[in-house]
Formats: sequence, C-alpha cells, structure tokens
Amino acid sequence: MKQEWSRRWVSSVQPRKQRKYRYNAPLHVRQGFVSANLSKPLRERFGKRSMSLRKGDEVEVMRGSFRGQRGNIDRVDLSKSKIYVDEIKVKKSDGSEVMRALQPSNLRIVKLNLDDKKRQAILERVPKQAETGKQEKKTKEEKPTEGKKAEKKPAKRKEKPKKHTAVKKPAREAKASKAAKRKAKKKK
Repeated sequence: MKQEWSRRWVSSVQPRKQRKYRYNAPLHVRQGFVSANLSKPLRERFGKRSMSLRKGDEVEVMRGSFRGQRGNIDRVDLSKSKIYVDEIKVKKSDGSEVMRALQPSNLRIVKLNLDDKKRQAILERVPKQAETGKQEKKTKEEKPTEGKKAEKKPAKRKEKPKKHTAVKKPAREAKASKAAKRKAKKKK
C-alpha cells in the first residue's frame, strides 16, 4: 500500500485504509474531523446541521460519564482529534486536576463563538431556512416547460404480446423418457 496520504482512501471499505486515512490526514482535513451537531435553536437560526468546533464555543456533553454538563471549549487538539472543555476535569493519581479529552461526536454546540470573520462568512453563505422555511421539492407541474416538450402529451405504453413458451416436462419425466429410449436402443 502507498505510504503517502491519499484522499481516495476515504472511499475504501477496508478498516485499515480508513484508519490510515485518519492517522495520516493533513491538518486541513483533520479540521473536519472535529465537528459537532448544533442545538435545535441554532439549527433553525443558521440553517446548518453541524459546525466545526472552535475555541470559545459552548458545548454540552451528550454521551459518557459527563453527560449533561456544559462548558466552553478551552483547546482543540487536531493531532489527536480531541476537544478539551474547561468545566470537565478529572483527578490524576497525584491529586492534580486535568481537563478530560472528549470525542467531538459526543458533543453538541449550544452557543457559537462568532468573533471570527471567516466563521461568520461560512454561516452567511448557507441559505437561512428559518426565514424561507424548509426548501420544498418542485413537482413536475411547477417546473417551467419550454417549446415542443410542453406540447407533447405523455405517450401511452403499448402492451407487448406475450411470447408462447414451450411447456417443459418435469425433470423426473424427462429422465425417465431418456432412460426408456436408451433401453429401446440396446434391445435392437
């Protein structure tokens, strides 16, 4: 297998290639690994389902022993794909407290940090569904038709004539008749 990282590994079904994709991915790809779902009010407000996590976002833990706790993101570790929240700490054996590394998929964003202009641009380029309502699928009647296509009526399907198929004898009868023919040849 090739040694350098390839974007094509993500389409592989082999676990070894999936792991290799994640372990050897460059930082700009790893930024997508540290994303989390938005809370329902934020989904309605911004028209997005998930966002990449950044320092300063307020998150809620959805899974694990810290479920239900909230806090602000203190650090995002792209090399390990882990998130550190300032309110969630564990005690070490020497008595000191350290922040617990959390999986981004176990978090939900409650409040976004909108200090960054690039992040605001990301939110603005998505059409806000809250104002327009959910996008409805256009039916055939609503789509504009032009020229000859509009004049044509849908053609009726002609029924195909049924082909006559020979009725096959059951397998036992066919074998029995072949055996009978062989015996008749031997007697002659």
